[in-house]
Amino acid sequence: MMWVRNPRDLLAGLLFVAFGGAALVISQAYEIGAASRMGPGYFPRMLGVLLVVLGAVLALRGLWPSSQAQPRWHLRPLLVILAGVASFTIAAPRLGLVVAGFLLVCISSAASPEFRWKEALLSGAIQGLAAVAVFIYGLRIPLPVWPVLLAGGQ
Repeated sequence: MMWVRNPRDLLAGLLFVAFGGAALVISQAYEIGAASRMGPGYFPRMLGVLLVVLGAVLALRGLWPSSQAQPRWHLRPLLVILAGVASFTIAAPRLGLVVAGFLLVCISSAASPEFRWKEALLSGAIQGLAAVAVFIYGLRIPLPVWPVLLAGGQ
């Protein structure tokens, strides 16, 4: 792959094209309507077109010669962030949104080389409370706020 100058841009562009193409294929079953009277397929189709165009531009940019040296891929940050998301997914139904959001931020913060515990704990607490404000009170999603045992559940 000597002709690929920026693999990150190329892969991101191809991912955008794939999602945009999927949106276009799925939205074919819905009526598109017109801009003044949009049907149920209008927004997904326009979003799909925009994703395909943006992805194509980004992928072509990945093939364009670059004078800058490209940074190496680091596997540790990717794995740490995935572990944070997995911990949120597992913890949210059992430990509640506050604790799960706190864990997500604290674990994912460790992916940065500039990681500091004090900042991670403060950011985690703020994010946990913000998640409750948005998802529980704003969107009315029925998730436990606190751990099931503390809330009087089983």
